[in-house]
Amino acid sequence: MPTDCIAFRDTNYFSDFICDYLDQKPELKALYNRYPTIEDFKAQIEEKLKSGQLERSRKVLFDVLSNQYKDLQNSNVTQVNIESLKDSRTFTITTGHQLNLFTGPLYFLYKIISTINLTKQLKEAYPEYNFVPIYWMASEDHDFEEINYFNFKGKKMRWNSNQTGAVGRFETQGLDEVFNVVAGEFGLSINAEQLKAWFKKAYLDHNNLADATRYLANALFGEYGLVIIDADDSDLKRQFIPNLKQELLQQTSFKEVSKTNEILQDLELKVQVNPREINLFYIDGNIRERIVFEDAVFKVNNTDISWDEKEILQHLEEHPERFSPNVIMRPLYQEVILPNLCYIGGGGEMIYWLQLKSSFEAQNVTFPMLLLRNSVLVTSEKQSRKLQNLDISLEDLFLNRNTFINKRVRKISNIDIDFSTQIQHLESQFKGLYDLADKTDKSFLGAVMAQEVKQIKGLQHLEKRLLKAQKKKLADQIQRSTELQEQLFPNQSLQERNRNFSELYLEYGSQLIPTLLESLDPLSGQFTILKLE
Repeated sequence: MPTDCIAFRDTNYFSDFICDYLDQKPELKALYNRYPTIEDFKAQIEEKLKSGQLERSRKVLFDVLSNQYKDLQNSNVTQVNIESLKDSRTFTITTGHQLNLFTGPLYFLYKIISTINLTKQLKEAYPEYNFVPIYWMASEDHDFEEINYFNFKGKKMRWNSNQTGAVGRFETQGLDEVFNVVAGEFGLSINAEQLKAWFKKAYLDHNNLADATRYLANALFGEYGLVIIDADDSDLKRQFIPNLKQELLQQTSFKEVSKTNEILQDLELKVQVNPREINLFYIDGNIRERIVFEDAVFKVNNTDISWDEKEILQHLEEHPERFSPNVIMRPLYQEVILPNLCYIGGGGEMIYWLQLKSSFEAQNVTFPMLLLRNSVLVTSEKQSRKLQNLDISLEDLFLNRNTFINKRVRKISNIDIDFSTQIQHLESQFKGLYDLADKTDKSFLGAVMAQEVKQIKGLQHLEKRLLKAQKKKLADQIQRSTELQEQLFPNQSLQERNRNFSELYLEYGSQLIPTLLESLDPLSGQFTILKLE
């Protein structure tokens, strides 16, 4: 498929922090272990092997995954990948995502495709090792409002439920009503029938949201060897007990991440997350509440549950599944239980991972390489043709609406409405007046400045009036341009953050995912524009 690229910084949709990381600015080097290049993965493998933590957890990981997959029809490739996790030469590449209804935003696909493609590239570079793509389900999250819908052609398909607690444990009751709505929206084509079958099988034939999401992700990516893990599991958390104890008793994460945040503030970089004294939740039944330490007692916020130190440590040994890491601790949990080399995520995720390196070091856990996922703008053949006919460049597409319109007016107008040359000429003339006033009577400098400001403002006002008049005159052409930009950037945001994969699947069907897999390079370091035919 025809592809084009644009630098992440030039899109204006990514923070300076992330763009500086992609540019490998020296001042950020202390925040990460190694930058993700094929060559540097060798050193990451060697460090992970030396850490000594892998052999303790491989068998547990295999057993847990085997149990989670026992009722799922998985591919031979996935089964081989699960089996290979027992081998000391096997490593994982991991991405994570919330349990959004019907996968949520389109970038869910790009995260997983980046992960699968990177494992392929690593296998080619290091054939003596095995590399397994992992999708980590955020089953312990409790922010249901973030995940209970997906967008379809400008409409929100929403699941209403009063359940509380960890969302992976939510029962799928009420999703039959959502299915009836989406079935009507999808239509009657062959591709629509496949979408309906996936939705029905996932959400109506499974009892909880974690199982439903596992089924759907496996249906989409199982043939490519994706392994899906639900870490809300007592056996997995038992591997994490030493780190949980350290968090409860020493507050290591709070101390270390706070130090890093001070460094970020000195660099005038955005802090994505702020640590708490204890970065753990307590989950049981329908509750997921913070654990706090007050008056020498450990308490579960908004409940009557409390323990002294001895009691909570005993409870941790007996029920590790009830201790749930928050956004600060979850990455550490992941790296303790997986033989992982690299985490792939979005811009926001990358920033909070970059806050965590010192916390990992304090707990003697190898910090993974961090890779920004592929970002993609998909254009249809018809849309690509319109862009060409209207002479709209890729760079212009990413402009905000007002800037885009003003630039279009100037471009297609038969008169020059850019007064920057005249303003520069005026400033040059006033420079001479400043020199004259300075040599004769300096008290006139203020008057000269006032006159300069007045005349420049007059030119700027005239330019705006002419632009407004031209916009009205060229309204039809401008409307066609803005309608096209709105199609590609719904709600003036990135397509991948708004649209659901179902819209593309309706048009491109079973070729959608293979085409994306073929077209995207996870190590390209650029934003991809992909024309689907």
